[in-house]
This record gives sequence, C-alpha cells and structure tokens, in this order.
Amino acid sequence: MHMIDQSVYIDRTAVVDEGCRVGAGTHIWHFSHLMDGCCIGANCNIGQNVFVASDVLIGNGVKIQNNVSIYAGVQLEDDVFIGPSAVFTNVKNPRSPICRKHEYLRTIVRKGATIGANATVVCGHEIGAYALVGAGAVVACDVPAFALMVGNPAQRAGWVSRHGERLNFDANGEAVCPVTNEQYRLKDGCVSLIK
Repeated sequence: MHMIDQSVYIDRTAVVDEGCRVGAGTHIWHFSHLMDGCCIGANCNIGQNVFVASDVLIGNGVKIQNNVSIYAGVQLEDDVFIGPSAVFTNVKNPRSPICRKHEYLRTIVRKGATIGANATVVCGHEIGAYALVGAGAVVACDVPAFALMVGNPAQRAGWVSRHGERLNFDANGEAVCPVTNEQYRLKDGCVSLIK
C-alpha cells in the first residue's frame, strides 16, 4: 500500500491490491476491489461493490456509483460520472473456453462525460467530452462530445452543455446553456464551446 496517500479513505471491507496507485482525497467504499496495476486519480469516489481491473486508468474527480465493473482497457478521464450498475466490456466476441486477453479493445470516456444508470458501453469506442449517455442505453458506436445518447442501440437525441442542460441550436448553429449562459456552436455535426 506504499502508493496510497494518507488522505485516502478505504473502507475496511474493500480490497485494494498492493501496487494500486490511488490519488489524494479519494474514497473507496464497501466491498469494492481495486486490482494491482490500476491507477485512480485524486478526489475520486468509488462506490460500494465496484470492481476496477488492472490496466484501468481513472482521472481526477471521477465519481463511480455502486455495482460498476470497470474492466482492463477502460480509461476514464477527469470529472467523469458513472451511474449505478453501468457496464463496460472489453472483448467483442467472448467465449468461455477461448482466452482473448490479447484482444482487449480500449474504451475511452473523455473529460466530464456521464454514463447513466444501467447503461452498457460496448468496448472499442470513445465517449466524447461532456457527452451524456442516458440510463439503460447501449453504446455500440463512438459518441461525439456534448451528445445526448439514449436507447438500444444508443442514438443521438440532442446535445447537452458542460452543465448537462439541453442545448437548442438556432438557425445559425448557436445555442446558450440556460444555466451557465455559456455559448455553443454546432458545425458539421460537432458541438464546440465558444470561448
């Protein structure tokens, strides 16, 4: 445990394997298991019954709700939110008697994105920055930044701001977040924040 900062809280029922790197101020709750080789950033909240595999990278300020399994090959950037019982995969065609560890596909969830409760993220895709994947959605494609994705398979149902509010674009392709007044531009199917 030499790589764990003293400000980290680890519940007595959690298992944190030696060799994990856990950033300052992170909380790890009941019955969670972090495997050797995973890297957790600062000020994260790892909920109850969460599994984090080796080779997983988790940024700063990430919140992972209860009953989430994050398998090898997954990377969560800063300020990502993972809802309860969300599911990640790492092999496209698993078979019990066939070892496919050398076939793991990378999944990246970019800064500030949200994955809703009970959503499934099929491996090998990228969830764009500040995207919002609705509860129960099944993501089987790349997701653009700021996209609102719902359904099975998940489809884009609109756009959201960094604050998570729906964006309504005018004829000029511009929108304003109703809470923060940040301005956004939609061009060629991509949303960007106007500085």
